[in-house]
Amino acid sequence: MNTVSCPECEAEITLDASTEVGEIIVCSDCGVDLEVTGLDPAEVNLAPMEQEDWGE
Repeated sequence: MNTVSCPECEAEITLDASTEVGEIIVCSDCGVDLEVTGLDPAEVNLAPMEQEDWGE
């Protein structure tokens, strides 16, 4: 099982065995959305914020 540190609050997050690259996970400590960018070694980055187009 892989563990990573949250880039926002440094909390340790355990990734499930079924976690895939590109998956969005939520830090249980600070609640920020994180994107899994690698599995070997395990890496996460802040997930890009989705832009609202407000119908434009």
